[in-house]
Amino acid sequence: MAAMNNATKACNDMINSLTLAYNKVRQASITADLMDIVGGAEALKG
Repeated sequence: MAAMNNATKACNDMINSLTLAYNKVRQASITADLMDIVGGAEALKG
């Protein structure tokens, strides 16, 4: 029973860690896309 509790805790910790990493990469991608859009709009302004 203790082993199962430890395994569950380890899995939850891993899920939290991977979720955080995924969200950071996703946010970086969104930021890069927004910078491309803003840069293009500024280039069109002249």
